[in-house]
Amino acid sequence: MIQNPERYTITAALPYTNGPIHIGHLAGVYVPADIYSRYLRLQNRDVLFVCGSDEHGVAISMKAKKEGITPQQVIDKYDGIIRKSFSDFGIAFDNYSRTSAKIHHETASDYFRKLYENGDFIEEVTEQLYDVKADQFLADRFVTGTCPKCGNEEAYGDQCEKCGSTLNATDLINPKSTITGETPVLKSTKHWFLPLDRYDAFLREWILEGHKNDWKPNVYGQVKSWIDGGLEPRAVTRDLDWGIDVPVEGAEGKKLYVWFDAPIGYISSTKEWAQREGKDWTPYWKDKGTKLVHFIGKDNIVFHCVIFPAMLKAEGSYILPDNVPANEFLNLEGNKLSTSKNWAVWLHEYLEEFPNQQDVLRYALTSNAPETKDNDFTWKDFQARNNNELVAIFGNFINRVVVLTNKYYNGVVPTPNELSEVDEQTLAELQAYPAVISSSIERYRFREALGEMMNAARLGNKYLADEEPWKMIKTDPERTKTQMYVALQIAAALSTLCEPFLPFTSKKLLKMLNIKINNWNLEFEDWNLLPAGHQIGEAELLFAKIEDEAIQKQIDKLEATKTANLAENKKAEPQKDLIQFEDFAKMDLRVGTILEAEKMPKANKLLILKVDTGIDVRTIVSGIAESFKPEDIIGKRVTVLANLAPRALRGVESQGMILMTNNAEGKLVFVNPDADGVGNGETIN
Repeated sequence: MIQNPERYTITAALPYTNGPIHIGHLAGVYVPADIYSRYLRLQNRDVLFVCGSDEHGVAISMKAKKEGITPQQVIDKYDGIIRKSFSDFGIAFDNYSRTSAKIHHETASDYFRKLYENGDFIEEVTEQLYDVKADQFLADRFVTGTCPKCGNEEAYGDQCEKCGSTLNATDLINPKSTITGETPVLKSTKHWFLPLDRYDAFLREWILEGHKNDWKPNVYGQVKSWIDGGLEPRAVTRDLDWGIDVPVEGAEGKKLYVWFDAPIGYISSTKEWAQREGKDWTPYWKDKGTKLVHFIGKDNIVFHCVIFPAMLKAEGSYILPDNVPANEFLNLEGNKLSTSKNWAVWLHEYLEEFPNQQDVLRYALTSNAPETKDNDFTWKDFQARNNNELVAIFGNFINRVVVLTNKYYNGVVPTPNELSEVDEQTLAELQAYPAVISSSIERYRFREALGEMMNAARLGNKYLADEEPWKMIKTDPERTKTQMYVALQIAAALSTLCEPFLPFTSKKLLKMLNIKINNWNLEFEDWNLLPAGHQIGEAELLFAKIEDEAIQKQIDKLEATKTANLAENKKAEPQKDLIQFEDFAKMDLRVGTILEAEKMPKANKLLILKVDTGIDVRTIVSGIAESFKPEDIIGKRVTVLANLAPRALRGVESQGMILMTNNAEGKLVFVNPDADGVGNGETIN
């Protein structure tokens, strides 16, 4: 770990431009990276925060095929959406680039060429999965199958998203092409590989010994498991029609593998920034006084902690990451976020539906950040955090301070009298918060840091509640001046302390207090963050209460998505073996009406029904108790298989069967004879 770095290079995982940004991306990567960058800037550190669109992944080609457009059209569409969403949400990148940019193609090609000329690659002819019907080799994401490690039947060719294992497509059991659904065959092809096994000793010393105590346990544990499992050569080229050409002879028709290409995007983004700003990019990647920090999700740990460092080590002139504080996954309302199933809260839609409430989402995601384990986002929790914390604590304190200052002193900060013991203790606690919050941020504990910032707001609320200046003004107006002066110092401190977490709130608060942002360390001069005689502005609400209707609208939207997914994924059962007409003619299907219904004792699924079939009233035992209450189905018209041989179920003879099916939502429903004029006993032909 670098002590007292001269500068910081901060990277955030390059998002695939095959769809918009959702809350899982924000919670896992972009909000914590932005908090860290903003915090360092408040300390006047030399900070470079870079990112960009990852535009060469197989996901791009898959999206293009699905939408019937070109990959270029896909990346142009989603790069625009993502770029605007980040900007509107306040993610303050110093540079946001694109891997389709010329400078990136040049940088990635030069990097490959240098390693190639240095003999750092292995050239091999191997067997890869090939879709005969599509007449193409299958990139990792064009193959699904059973994970050999956990048995997940929907694993991809590069990774199992259930157990997190990194795979090769040829590892999958029962592989299928996602293009045609066909079973692929093995076919020989030439590729270049980075021999990770050559870097085993280096990685063990650098990570397993050098970062054992300062990397997050989830990151260290996954990397250790991967290294201990044995490192093998990893392909850096692919048979694709979209991406960066492999820049050597004999590689026609081959592209750089996205996981070789993408992390180099951090370097090319830095170069792009340096060209625009007229600066030298090299210290940010090659000076040992630079602290390099990668913010990623847990699915990218191996690539950023093993493969990219091996690439950097092979090249020889680059610094290595000081830390990779990867987060776990964020779920949504109890289910895993899924782009393909539209099970997500999309950032661009949130910004439209909750205008000027960027900080509410930043607060909710940070306070529930999946830093050590997967966490769950719910709309009810989002509402509660806004109403019960931001509005009731932070917003309430600021509103009371600004309103009372304008009411009592026409918005002019009063001159304090002698500070009481309570005043001095309160200000001493306030002055300690920057160091406390810093300690948490420096250890990448952003949820903890946010909690401490809110504790500073609680300190202000408690001070006002205990001191009650609205009462003191009637009996001791001189004491009230001191109380309001102290409260205003807390408000001024909060304008700085909240900026990394709630930048839009900080801006509003600075405007209200009519000040510029203070230095993070809050250098008190006689507690004078807001000096006596300073004119503040008018009060405005920092946060607005979110009503139940707005939350229900979001819940309803997700329910509609769930229903649509069930309908789309509902597959017809395969046709059963052929029967003759005579077999069908033996079935006696009749219309009946349920007269009585009761639960079978000691059986959760069974109901005992009395059904009028028109020819008799008979007992039928049906396994529908988990879907219907007995009282709700009395009088229900049903279709009965009347000539089914009787069968004893838990001691009750069942004399037929009720016809049922599942609807598009997966719910059990009756196959009903709804035609007018059809009475009990009518046969169904």
